[in-house]
Amino acid sequence: MNYSQDYKQKNVIVLDAIVVGAGVGGMYMLHRLREQGLKVRVFDDAPGVGGTWYWNRYPGARCDVASTEYSYSFSDEIQQEWTWSEEFAGQPEILRYLNFVADKLNLRSDISFETRVLSAIYSENAKSWTVETSGGDTVVAKYCIMATGNLSSPHFPDIPGLRNFKGEVYHSARWPEGQTQFGGKRVGVIGTGSTGIQLIQTIAPSVGHLTVFQRTPAYAIPAKNQAMTAERVAEVKSTYAEIRKRSFEHYLGMGYMTAQMGLRHLPREERDRHYHEGWKKGAGAFMGCFPELWFNKEENDLAAEFIRQRIRNVVVDKNVAAALTPTDYHVGTKRICLEMGYYDVFNQPNTELVDLRKSPIERITENGVLAGEMEYPLDILIFATGFDAITGALIRIDIRGRGGKSLQEAWKNGPRTYLGLAAPDFPNLFIMNGPTSPSPVSNFFPAIEQNVDWIADCIAFLRESGRQTIEAVDAAQQRWMDHVNEVAGQTLFLTANSWFMGANIPGKARQIMVYLGGFPSYSQRCADVARNGYHGFALDA
Repeated sequence: MNYSQDYKQKNVIVLDAIVVGAGVGGMYMLHRLREQGLKVRVFDDAPGVGGTWYWNRYPGARCDVASTEYSYSFSDEIQQEWTWSEEFAGQPEILRYLNFVADKLNLRSDISFETRVLSAIYSENAKSWTVETSGGDTVVAKYCIMATGNLSSPHFPDIPGLRNFKGEVYHSARWPEGQTQFGGKRVGVIGTGSTGIQLIQTIAPSVGHLTVFQRTPAYAIPAKNQAMTAERVAEVKSTYAEIRKRSFEHYLGMGYMTAQMGLRHLPREERDRHYHEGWKKGAGAFMGCFPELWFNKEENDLAAEFIRQRIRNVVVDKNVAAALTPTDYHVGTKRICLEMGYYDVFNQPNTELVDLRKSPIERITENGVLAGEMEYPLDILIFATGFDAITGALIRIDIRGRGGKSLQEAWKNGPRTYLGLAAPDFPNLFIMNGPTSPSPVSNFFPAIEQNVDWIADCIAFLRESGRQTIEAVDAAQQRWMDHVNEVAGQTLFLTANSWFMGANIPGKARQIMVYLGGFPSYSQRCADVARNGYHGFALDA
């Protein structure tokens, strides 16, 4: 590279590309760029690969997308050699899978673990990015790719008194390795989203007493998880081509959700029969009954009331059932949760629910949690309070583009991107599954593969055509943001205070941060941009 001589006598590592993050996206990005002959290095602050699946080791951690589709499609050899044991894999199995892929592709040799990227600064003269790491390295590369993930920056709520608590404290997204002992202990869990539900239903049988602190009840539907039989495995491996095709063509990237159109127009008895059949089969079949869930209030109301009635049917105590029943937001406008016995937990005599809407947490004491003037004594306190989603991991890195422009400053009123992939004033900076991409509401694997392939193909184009930089144009970004907001306005999403809107983080700008036009539509738009000479981007020779 022509600028490498500038660093010949300095302690600087010169590369073609830097990738930040060794999760699902960073791993595949490394593989693609190495195939193209680039010199690449990946940096991750974890001791191993896996990203969110490395850190989220909490009891019961599990994927809410079918294993057969929550996996890489780019290598038939990998998908034939790997065998899933469950329809919805747990965290240990997913992490084993990602380690299997890392070994198969020999990825670790180009990954720096336990190394955090502190800053990424663009040089207009050198047309390169300089990255400083926690290990003291200075790394220079033409291309910088952020594969930091949507759910990688844990959120700790600012509750007074936490430092005074004498018991054990855990956050679900930074769970320690090894077995945590719950037997006979008084355990409190703050948070009842996807993570909280999985954790609660898993530890409830073993704890001495369980106190669940709930602010917002969730719509949770049965996963109906089961072991993968030999016959099922053989069926999957012989039909992977069809499975992947359905996945990439599905609105959410989940081909196993077969849509049943028009059920809401059927007579109630016939309609409910379909709903009951879907409920018995599990998540994919049930959600397939509501293909217009996000866009049609009538259909959404039918889904909501059906789920509410199932909660009432399971939870014996009517007051507890009422507190667990969501009524003030539409189904799907917050992430739908899958459950495996969650509501049954609240029929156990050792479980109590604290409704934080009626009894907010005042502070944490030496011995527990004070909420609504009542102290709940605890030995263990668990935060299942989610993430500073989508943007959190990005803005915690000091990223500066042209003229020293800060990404954090550029996004202070909400993130703005072109296709969720790039932003003006940040040449050769690619953001994988970034703000305004569909990935947070989609199956991450096809969304990640699509983004990686687009970025890798773009870099190949730049190198083959002799272009030095690519940079999103303001006007193109504005058109994309207008489209994102227009589509969102046709949905029910804007009515909810969700992490899709940044509403779970105090002080964070409120805006829709995801593209709701569907994964296939998004993929086609990205392909059209590339096919038209990267329309909306400025290319510098």
